[in-house]
Amino acid sequence: MSLRIAHIEVEAPVFLAPLAGVSDAPFRLLCREQGAAWVCSELVSSDGLIRGSQKTLDYLYFFPEERPVGVQLFGSDPAVMAAAAAYVAARPSELRPDFIDINIGCPVHKVVTREAGAALLCNLPLLEDMVRAVVDASSLPVTAKTRCGWDNDHKNGVEVAQRLEQCGVAMIAIHARTRAQKFEGLADWNVIREAKQKVSIPLVGNGDVMSAAAAKRMLDETGCDAVMVGRGSFGNPWIFRETRALLEHGVVLPAATPRERLGALLRQYRLACTIMNPRHATNEIKKHVAWYVKGLPHAVPFKERGQRIASLEELEALAAEYLADLEARGIADLPGGLAPRAAAPLEADPFPVDDDGAAEAASLAAQES
Repeated sequence: MSLRIAHIEVEAPVFLAPLAGVSDAPFRLLCREQGAAWVCSELVSSDGLIRGSQKTLDYLYFFPEERPVGVQLFGSDPAVMAAAAAYVAARPSELRPDFIDINIGCPVHKVVTREAGAALLCNLPLLEDMVRAVVDASSLPVTAKTRCGWDNDHKNGVEVAQRLEQCGVAMIAIHARTRAQKFEGLADWNVIREAKQKVSIPLVGNGDVMSAAAAKRMLDETGCDAVMVGRGSFGNPWIFRETRALLEHGVVLPAATPRERLGALLRQYRLACTIMNPRHATNEIKKHVAWYVKGLPHAVPFKERGQRIASLEELEALAAEYLADLEARGIADLPGGLAPRAAAPLEADPFPVDDDGAAEAASLAAQES
C-alpha cells in the first residue's frame, strides 16, 4: 500500500499530522516507530527563521530515523516564506528535511491575525502568490495542509485544493473542519471526497480519525490517498501500528497495555532530555502525562502528580509506583488495562478509579496545525 509523493516513496498511507505544541522530535520518532509513514514538524514561523531566532531554529531538529520528515512553515508574506523555504532546503544534507509543508489551516487567533494559517482561505490571491513563491524557492517537494473553509458559509476547500495543485504542490492534506469549528463538531468528509475527485496529486484526509477503524472508513468512503492522524495520536502512537495492521492484514490489534503506555511516556521524556535542557523537556512532557494514561484504571492521582514533577527521576518513580499498583491488580499487561472481570480491591488504594478519564493536562489547548 505504498504511495509516491514527488520523488518520495512512502511505505503506507498513514501519516502523523503536524501538531503545534505536540509533534516535536521525540513524539514524532515514537509515532514513526509505531508505523506512521510520514511525519512533519509543528508549525515554524517563517519570520522567526529569517530573523535567525534560536527558538525557531530549534523546531527544525529531527532524528535521522524519522525520515521521511518535513518542516511545516507558516506566514503570509510571499518573499519571507520563500526565503524561509530556501533556507530550509539549503541546510546540510544531514539537517535537511525531505519536504516542506505550508500551513494553511491553523485556526488560532495569533496566527490568523497575521493573515497566516486559516486566514489565507479568505485571501486566495495572496495564498496563490505565497505558495508559488515557496515552490519556486525550494529544491524540496512542497506540500500543503489546509481546511475545508473559513466557516459553513465559506467552504472553499475544494477550490483551494485545485488552486494548490495549479501552484505546484506535490500533496495536499485537508482537515475537514472549518476554521470556525476549530476542533469541535464533526468533520465533513464529503469535502475530502469531492476534492479527491478534482485533483490529480495525492490527497490526504484529516479529521475524526481516532481509531484504526475510522482510518479505514475514511479511506473507503472518500477515496483519499492517505489518512492523517492528529488528536487520535495523543498519548497513543500505537494508533499507527493498529491502522497498518488493519489495512495491510485485516487484523485488529489489541490496545496498548499500561506497561507499554508508561514505557513510551518515559522513553519520550528521555529522548526529550537528549535534545532539550531538562527544564524545557519537563515542561513539554507534562502535556503528555494525562494523554498516555487516559482511560486507564486508577489514573487520577498519577495525572495530578504528574503535573508537579520537576525531573525525569520523579516521573520514573511515579510511573513505577503506578505500575506496581496495576501489577498488584493483575492488569498491568492487559490491553487497555481492563480486566475481564472486576479485580478484588486492594486494602489501600493509592490510585482510585478514574471513572471518566476527565483529568487532562493543562496543555489540552495545544492546537493541531
